[in-house]
Amino acid sequence: MATSFKCLVFGLIIFLVAGSASITAAAPGFLEGHLKVIFGMAVGPSDDMPRAEGAPQSYAKYPLVVVSQEEKKEIARVVADEKGNYRVELPPGNYVLDIQDRVAKHVRAAPRPFTVTPGETVRVDMNIIIGFRSAGGCSLDHKKTDMPG
Repeated sequence: MATSFKCLVFGLIIFLVAGSASITAAAPGFLEGHLKVIFGMAVGPSDDMPRAEGAPQSYAKYPLVVVSQEEKKEIARVVADEKGNYRVELPPGNYVLDIQDRVAKHVRAAPRPFTVTPGETVRVDMNIIIGFRSAGGCSLDHKKTDMPG
C-alpha cells in the first residue's frame, strides 16, 4: 500500500510541475496583414503612374517568411489567401517579415521588422513590386551615370 501511495504522490508532483510550466509559458500573439503584388514595367525617370495589383493566384508565388531578428532563423512561413490576407500565430518576440527567395525572384520589397506580444495581434502589410526596371534596363537600385570619354 505504501508503494502505491508513493507512486500516486510522484505522479501528482509530475503533473503539477508540467501544469505549472504550461501556465507560465507566454501566450502566443498573431501577425496579420495584406500582401499587395504590384506589376511594374519599364519606366522612365518621371513615370509616377500607379501599377496594377496582381491577380489572386499570384499570391501563392510569393510566400512570406518570418525570421527572428536576432538569429535570422526562420520561424514561420505563410501564404496569403485569394484576397491577399494572411494571419499566423507566433510566440512573443522580435521578428522580420520578408518574401521567400526575394532576391532570387527579382522582387522589390522591404523586409518589415515587427514585435509580437502575448495575446495581441500586430498588423504588418507587405507590398512587393515585380518586373520593375528603369528605361535603361538597369534596376532602380542603381544610378546610371555617364562616364567621360
